[in-house]
Amino acid sequence: MPIPLFNSIASWLLKKRYHQIELFLKYPAEVQQEVLEQLLEIAEDTEIGRHYGYTSIENYEQFRDRVPIISYEEAEPMIERSRRGEQNIFWPTAIKWFAKSSGTTNAKSKFIPVSTEALEDCHYKSGKDLLCLYLNNNENSQLFTGKSLRLGGSKELYEDNGTFFGDLSAILIDNMPFWAELSSTPSNKVSLMSEWESKMHAIIRESIQENVTSLAGVPSWMLVLLNNVLEETGKQHLFEIWENLEVYFHGGVSFKPYREQYDRLLPRKNFRYYEIYNASEGFFAIQDRNNADDLLLMLDYGIFYEFIPMDQYGTEEQKTIPLWEVETGKNYAIIITTNAGLWRYKIGDTVRFTSTDPYRIQITGRTKHHINVFGEELIIENAEKALEQICRETGAQIKDYTVAPIFMSGKEKGAHEWMIEFRKPPEKMGDFTKSLDKALKTLNSDYEAKRYNNMTLNMPTIHIARENLFYDWLKSKDKLGGQHKIPRLSNDRAYLDELLQMNG
Repeated sequence: MPIPLFNSIASWLLKKRYHQIELFLKYPAEVQQEVLEQLLEIAEDTEIGRHYGYTSIENYEQFRDRVPIISYEEAEPMIERSRRGEQNIFWPTAIKWFAKSSGTTNAKSKFIPVSTEALEDCHYKSGKDLLCLYLNNNENSQLFTGKSLRLGGSKELYEDNGTFFGDLSAILIDNMPFWAELSSTPSNKVSLMSEWESKMHAIIRESIQENVTSLAGVPSWMLVLLNNVLEETGKQHLFEIWENLEVYFHGGVSFKPYREQYDRLLPRKNFRYYEIYNASEGFFAIQDRNNADDLLLMLDYGIFYEFIPMDQYGTEEQKTIPLWEVETGKNYAIIITTNAGLWRYKIGDTVRFTSTDPYRIQITGRTKHHINVFGEELIIENAEKALEQICRETGAQIKDYTVAPIFMSGKEKGAHEWMIEFRKPPEKMGDFTKSLDKALKTLNSDYEAKRYNNMTLNMPTIHIARENLFYDWLKSKDKLGGQHKIPRLSNDRAYLDELLQMNG
């Protein structure tokens, strides 16, 4: 089939899906209630369904009162039984895939169940929807005249008791529909390579020969790949290699610290950036407008959403609310119930709604990845915004960073200790530190109160990381590539102390 004809047919098919998206845009509460009803009905004869009496649950309030909220640690015994081959524990259809979560750098791995329904009705459906929304906003797109350069955290899949586990990207690639494989580069063989540095060179060798029209991957690792592409080809920017490149689909970490560096690699005003929000547990939201800074929550993927206001999270006053009760401007922890058998599961992410008609969100951080040692409640969103502002003012470029507390000792006040690896350092580090402190005060009133006259917190301390410190640290833990992320904020010093030791 000629490429222009294939492009036209693919675009037409994907745009048809937009009419279904319009349904949950118009009736969000009804669609979510129907999702919950379907999940309960499908799982009523499972072990967990019988235990909590799913057959007699008639509304959301009964579901909330009867079924407890759980963490991964609480779900793990059931998941381990399922990994050993037991069936019908928390989901009726056979679960043979488990995504080995690499969303954190914790030594202990999580094994997230991935059902056939989750693959088809969530992960692959979301891939088509991402394209559908993009094409709906960009009618002159020539996306399908070329290929998508994908960069996943793929490793080989391992078999254990008849079940398989590996990175989610490896599971997706292994089960990928033919149309997606045809439109992607590198080949599945290269994508599934486990050794990151060899894989990167193989990706470059294959992809520079292709007509790449889109990029897809985590910003931090994609930046490493793209800089290596330029170094190997001797080109100044990416359009000299792929002249038809038009969009970068990104997710996994905040894009803000990397935006200016991408603009230099991709110097066209009409180049598009589209953010997605996905995880091993499911695919949740997609940027649905050009140049937007929020994401449309996708409501018909077999995932039922609940939310806990972060000012109540972990307290006796904690209350869980459904989607139709959320308010804009508030920070919420997400609770999900999925078509892979995760029931009222704490995913660990926090979001803020920018709109409730339709429901659009911004990802604000993690429930655990914040600093609140001194009552300052510093979240990732504060740190990212402050760094973005200071880099814009000073011309500095940041590659990676992490922050930990300096604990009070005797009469010594506490402080925040930063390790920052710069791609381009500021001219005056002292001014950078003062500006960062000032920006954080502006963004976070609790931080400002603790910093007032050095009442509780002293001025931040910033260490300049040597080149490739974070890369070497991840390599030492066998966590290079794809979905592996640097822990940005922590309430303890475990990460920072290791980095300080490696920094020399």
